[in-house]
Amino acid sequence: MNLPVEIAASERLIVALDFDTAGEARSLVEGLGDTVGFYKVGWQLFLGAGWPFVEDLLESGKKVFLDLKIGDIGTTVRAAVGNMPDCSAGRLEMLTLQGGRATVQAAMAGRGERTRPWLLMLTVLSSMDDADLGDLYPGGHDSATLVDVIRIRARMALDAGCEGLIASGESVRDLREHFSDRQFLIVAPGIRPEAAARDDHKRSLTPYQAIRYGADYLVMGRPVTGADRPNDVVRSVISEIEKALQDREVPPGAG
Repeated sequence: MNLPVEIAASERLIVALDFDTAGEARSLVEGLGDTVGFYKVGWQLFLGAGWPFVEDLLESGKKVFLDLKIGDIGTTVRAAVGNMPDCSAGRLEMLTLQGGRATVQAAMAGRGERTRPWLLMLTVLSSMDDADLGDLYPGGHDSATLVDVIRIRARMALDAGCEGLIASGESVRDLREHFSDRQFLIVAPGIRPEAAARDDHKRSLTPYQAIRYGADYLVMGRPVTGADRPNDVVRSVISEIEKALQDREVPPGAG
Protein backbone atom coordinates (compact mmCIF):
# COMPACT_ATOMS: atom_id res chain seq x y z
CA MET A 1 0.00 0.00 0.00
CA ASN A 2 1.64 3.20 -1.21
CA LEU A 3 0.74 5.63 1.60
CA PRO A 4 2.58 8.88 2.43
CA VAL A 5 5.22 8.53 5.13
CA GLU A 6 5.51 12.20 5.96
CA ILE A 7 2.84 14.84 5.44
CA ALA A 8 3.58 18.51 6.03
CA ALA A 9 1.16 20.39 8.29
CA SER A 10 0.11 22.70 5.45
CA GLU A 11 -0.80 19.68 3.27
CA ARG A 12 -3.09 18.11 5.87
CA LEU A 13 -5.90 20.65 5.52
CA ILE A 14 -8.47 19.95 2.81
CA VAL A 15 -10.87 22.80 2.13
CA ALA A 16 -14.34 21.67 1.06
CA LEU A 17 -15.57 23.55 -1.99
CA ASP A 18 -19.26 23.23 -1.14
CA PHE A 19 -20.52 25.75 -3.67
CA ASP A 20 -23.19 25.70 -6.36
CA THR A 21 -21.03 27.05 -9.18
CA ALA A 22 -17.49 26.83 -10.47
CA GLY A 23 -17.23 30.62 -10.32
CA GLU A 24 -17.83 30.72 -6.57
CA ALA A 25 -15.37 27.90 -5.96
CA ARG A 26 -12.74 29.40 -8.24
CA SER A 27 -12.99 32.73 -6.45
CA LEU A 28 -12.14 31.10 -3.11
CA VAL A 29 -9.30 29.04 -4.57
CA GLU A 30 -7.76 32.11 -6.17
CA GLY A 31 -8.18 34.11 -2.97
CA LEU A 32 -6.47 31.44 -0.86
CA GLY A 33 -3.64 31.15 -3.38
CA ASP A 34 -0.68 29.11 -2.16
CA THR A 35 -2.03 28.98 1.40
CA VAL A 36 -4.13 25.91 0.50
CA GLY A 37 -3.10 23.16 -1.89
CA PHE A 38 -5.79 20.53 -1.28
CA TYR A 39 -9.52 20.77 -2.02
CA LYS A 40 -12.58 18.54 -1.69
CA VAL A 41 -15.15 18.44 -4.48
CA GLY A 42 -18.44 16.81 -3.48
CA TRP A 43 -21.77 16.24 -5.16
CA GLN A 44 -22.96 19.84 -4.75
CA LEU A 45 -20.18 21.28 -6.90
CA PHE A 46 -19.53 18.21 -9.05
CA LEU A 47 -23.07 18.12 -10.41
CA GLY A 48 -22.84 21.82 -11.19
CA ALA A 49 -19.33 22.05 -12.59
CA GLY A 50 -18.27 18.46 -13.34
CA TRP A 51 -14.94 17.19 -14.57
CA PRO A 52 -13.89 20.45 -16.28
CA PHE A 53 -13.61 22.17 -12.90
CA VAL A 54 -11.78 19.19 -11.35
CA GLU A 55 -9.34 19.21 -14.25
CA ASP A 56 -8.80 22.96 -13.85
CA LEU A 57 -7.86 22.39 -10.20
CA LEU A 58 -5.45 19.62 -11.13
CA GLU A 59 -3.88 21.69 -13.91
CA SER A 60 -3.29 24.53 -11.44
CA GLY A 61 -1.28 22.16 -9.26
CA LYS A 62 -3.92 21.56 -6.57
CA LYS A 63 -4.66 18.18 -5.03
CA VAL A 64 -8.25 16.98 -5.28
CA PHE A 65 -10.35 14.77 -3.02
CA LEU A 66 -13.42 13.67 -4.97
CA ASP A 67 -16.10 13.00 -2.36
CA LEU A 68 -18.82 11.13 -4.27
CA LYS A 69 -19.45 8.29 -1.78
CA ILE A 70 -19.87 5.83 -4.64
CA GLY A 71 -22.09 2.90 -3.76
CA ASP A 72 -24.05 0.60 -6.09
CA ILE A 73 -23.95 -2.93 -7.45
CA GLY A 74 -20.45 -4.10 -8.26
CA THR A 75 -20.83 -3.90 -12.04
CA THR A 76 -21.91 -0.27 -11.83
CA VAL A 77 -19.19 0.73 -9.36
CA ARG A 78 -16.48 -0.89 -11.48
CA ALA A 79 -17.74 0.82 -14.64
CA ALA A 80 -18.12 4.20 -12.90
CA VAL A 81 -14.58 4.22 -11.51
CA GLY A 82 -13.20 2.87 -14.77
CA ASN A 83 -14.99 5.61 -16.72
CA MET A 84 -13.26 8.47 -14.92
CA PRO A 85 -11.32 10.52 -17.51
CA ASP A 86 -7.78 9.20 -17.98
CA CYS A 87 -6.40 12.74 -17.87
CA SER A 88 -7.74 13.19 -14.33
CA ALA A 89 -8.34 9.85 -12.62
CA GLY A 90 -4.74 8.93 -11.89
CA ARG A 91 -4.03 12.41 -10.56
CA LEU A 92 -6.89 12.45 -8.06
CA GLU A 93 -5.68 11.92 -4.51
CA MET A 94 -8.80 10.39 -2.96
CA LEU A 95 -12.21 9.00 -3.84
CA THR A 96 -14.90 8.02 -1.32
CA LEU A 97 -16.95 4.83 -1.34
CA GLN A 98 -20.04 3.79 0.58
CA GLY A 99 -20.98 0.14 0.73
CA GLY A 100 -19.56 -3.29 1.47
CA ARG A 101 -16.71 -5.56 0.44
CA ALA A 102 -18.09 -5.97 -3.09
CA THR A 103 -18.12 -2.18 -3.51
CA VAL A 104 -14.44 -1.94 -2.57
CA GLN A 105 -13.41 -4.82 -4.83
CA ALA A 106 -15.36 -3.37 -7.75
CA ALA A 107 -13.80 0.08 -7.25
CA MET A 108 -10.32 -1.46 -7.12
CA ALA A 109 -11.03 -3.33 -10.35
CA GLY A 110 -12.24 -0.12 -11.98
CA ARG A 111 -9.12 1.72 -10.82
CA GLY A 112 -6.99 -0.92 -12.49
CA GLU A 113 -3.22 -0.44 -12.44
CA ARG A 114 -3.41 3.12 -11.16
CA THR A 115 -2.10 3.82 -7.64
CA ARG A 116 -4.52 6.75 -7.35
CA PRO A 117 -7.02 7.76 -6.29
CA TRP A 118 -6.77 6.27 -2.83
CA LEU A 119 -10.07 4.60 -1.98
CA LEU A 120 -11.60 5.74 1.29
CA MET A 121 -14.64 4.14 2.90
CA LEU A 122 -17.20 6.26 4.69
CA THR A 123 -17.77 4.76 8.14
CA VAL A 124 -20.71 6.82 9.46
CA LEU A 125 -21.67 10.37 8.51
CA SER A 126 -20.51 13.03 10.99
CA SER A 127 -24.13 14.22 11.16
CA MET A 128 -25.16 10.94 12.84
CA ASP A 129 -24.93 9.80 16.46
CA ASP A 130 -26.23 6.90 18.57
CA ALA A 131 -29.78 8.25 18.48
CA ASP A 132 -29.76 8.15 14.68
CA LEU A 133 -28.52 4.57 14.80
CA GLY A 134 -31.61 3.65 16.79
CA ASP A 135 -33.79 5.24 14.10
CA LEU A 136 -32.06 3.24 11.38
CA TYR A 137 -32.14 -0.09 13.21
CA PRO A 138 -35.27 -0.15 15.40
CA GLY A 139 -34.97 -2.78 18.09
CA GLY A 140 -31.27 -3.28 17.47
CA HIS A 141 -29.98 -0.15 19.13
CA ASP A 142 -29.46 -1.84 22.51
CA SER A 143 -27.12 -4.44 21.06
CA ALA A 144 -25.21 -2.30 18.53
CA THR A 145 -23.63 1.05 19.31
CA LEU A 146 -22.25 3.59 16.90
CA VAL A 147 -18.74 2.49 17.93
CA ASP A 148 -19.60 -1.10 16.98
CA VAL A 149 -20.97 -0.12 13.58
CA ILE A 150 -17.95 2.06 12.79
CA ARG A 151 -15.50 -0.68 13.78
CA ILE A 152 -17.34 -3.29 11.72
CA ARG A 153 -17.44 -1.06 8.65
CA ALA A 154 -13.79 -0.08 9.11
CA ARG A 155 -12.61 -3.68 9.37
CA MET A 156 -14.58 -4.67 6.30
CA ALA A 157 -13.16 -1.79 4.27
CA LEU A 158 -9.55 -2.34 5.33
CA ASP A 159 -9.76 -6.11 4.83
CA ALA A 160 -11.16 -5.52 1.33
CA GLY A 161 -8.25 -3.24 0.40
CA CYS A 162 -9.30 0.35 1.08
CA GLU A 163 -6.40 2.70 1.69
CA GLY A 164 -8.29 4.68 4.28
CA LEU A 165 -11.41 5.67 6.14
CA ILE A 166 -13.61 8.72 6.58
CA ALA A 167 -14.12 9.07 10.33
CA SER A 168 -15.20 11.83 12.67
CA GLY A 169 -15.37 12.69 16.35
CA GLU A 170 -14.12 10.19 18.93
CA SER A 171 -14.13 7.44 16.31
CA VAL A 172 -10.82 8.83 14.98
CA ARG A 173 -9.04 7.95 18.21
CA ASP A 174 -10.92 4.67 18.63
CA LEU A 175 -10.01 3.47 15.12
CA ARG A 176 -6.33 4.29 15.60
CA GLU A 177 -6.30 2.34 18.85
CA HIS A 178 -8.48 -0.55 17.68
CA PHE A 179 -6.53 -1.07 14.44
CA SER A 180 -3.10 -0.08 15.77
CA ASP A 181 -1.43 -2.92 13.85
CA ARG A 182 -2.53 -1.56 10.47
CA GLN A 183 -1.42 1.26 8.22
CA PHE A 184 -4.24 3.30 6.72
CA LEU A 185 -5.30 6.88 6.20
CA ILE A 186 -7.95 8.66 8.24
CA VAL A 187 -9.63 11.72 6.77
CA ALA A 188 -11.69 13.59 9.37
CA PRO A 189 -14.61 15.76 8.15
CA GLY A 190 -16.64 18.26 10.12
CA ILE A 191 -13.59 19.97 11.61
CA ARG A 192 -14.47 23.09 13.57
CA PRO A 193 -12.29 25.66 15.38
CA GLU A 194 -12.93 25.81 19.13
CA ALA A 195 -15.43 28.68 19.05
CA ALA A 196 -17.13 27.84 15.73
CA ALA A 197 -20.65 26.45 15.39
CA ARG A 198 -20.88 22.73 14.70
CA ASP A 199 -23.59 23.30 12.08
CA ASP A 200 -25.04 19.84 11.22
CA HIS A 201 -22.01 17.87 12.42
CA LYS A 202 -23.00 16.04 15.61
CA ARG A 203 -19.55 14.47 15.94
CA SER A 204 -16.93 17.12 15.29
CA LEU A 205 -13.40 17.83 16.46
CA THR A 206 -11.09 20.83 16.57
CA PRO A 207 -8.07 20.68 14.26
CA TYR A 208 -5.83 20.05 17.28
CA GLN A 209 -7.99 17.20 18.60
CA ALA A 210 -8.29 15.48 15.23
CA ILE A 211 -4.55 15.41 14.61
CA ARG A 212 -3.78 14.35 18.18
CA TYR A 213 -6.28 11.49 17.86
CA GLY A 214 -4.56 10.26 14.71
CA ALA A 215 -6.21 11.85 11.68
CA ASP A 216 -3.98 12.32 8.64
CA TYR A 217 -6.10 14.90 6.84
CA LEU A 218 -8.79 17.32 8.00
CA VAL A 219 -11.74 18.53 5.93
CA MET A 220 -13.06 21.97 6.71
CA GLY A 221 -15.74 23.81 4.77
CA ARG A 222 -17.97 26.54 6.19
CA PRO A 223 -15.52 27.94 8.78
CA VAL A 224 -13.27 28.78 5.79
CA THR A 225 -15.70 29.37 2.95
CA GLY A 226 -17.96 31.57 5.06
CA ALA A 227 -15.20 33.59 6.73
CA ASP A 228 -14.58 37.27 6.04
CA ARG A 229 -10.85 36.54 6.04
CA PRO A 230 -10.48 32.88 4.98
CA ASN A 231 -6.68 33.11 4.76
CA ASP A 232 -6.52 34.00 8.45
CA VAL A 233 -8.68 31.00 9.35
CA VAL A 234 -6.50 28.67 7.29
CA ARG A 235 -3.28 29.95 8.85
CA SER A 236 -4.76 29.48 12.32
CA VAL A 237 -5.79 25.91 11.49
CA ILE A 238 -2.36 25.05 10.11
CA SER A 239 -0.81 26.44 13.29
CA GLU A 240 -3.07 24.13 15.35
CA ILE A 241 -2.06 21.18 13.17
CA GLU A 242 1.63 21.96 13.69
CA LYS A 243 1.12 22.11 17.46
CA ALA A 244 -0.77 18.81 17.48
CA LEU A 245 1.94 17.09 15.42
CA GLN A 246 4.52 18.21 17.94
CA ASP A 247 2.42 16.85 20.80
CA ARG A 248 1.83 13.38 19.43
CA GLU A 249 3.86 10.39 18.37
CA VAL A 250 2.23 8.29 15.67
CA PRO A 251 4.11 5.73 13.53
CA PRO A 252 4.66 6.73 9.87
CA GLY A 253 1.72 5.73 7.68
CA ALA A 254 -0.56 5.45 10.70
CA GLY A 255 -1.66 9.00 11.13
